[in-house]
Amino acid sequence: MADANKSDVPHIDDIQKTLEKQIAELRKEITKINKSISERGAELVDDAREQASDMYDTAAARASRTAQQVRTQAQAVSEVARDNPGTTTAVVGIIGLIGFLAGIAVGQAMSDTPRRWYQ
Repeated sequence: MADANKSDVPHIDDIQKTLEKQIAELRKEITKINKSISERGAELVDDAREQASDMYDTAAARASRTAQQVRTQAQAVSEVARDNPGTTTAVVGIIGLIGFLAGIAVGQAMSDTPRRWYQ
């Protein structure tokens, strides 16, 4: 009966070999998973780089069109100012006066003590 018990119980060497085999299989699986993650990460980086490049190209094209439009409008305003120097002087003077009055109003609103312009 003692001999029967020895044959029923797996040997330690068999258990160790089985565990080593399982560990080797797990290592192979982990290697596959790491490779898959690495490939996916590279794909994501490439996609992000492509999207950033597209956004940059779009922004550059828009900035170029906007700059051209601003140049065109500035040139038109400049031509009108050259053709009508008296009107230009009057408009600039009125804008300056409005700015000066707005500055006085803001200054009085921000001061702690109320003051009149004549004091």
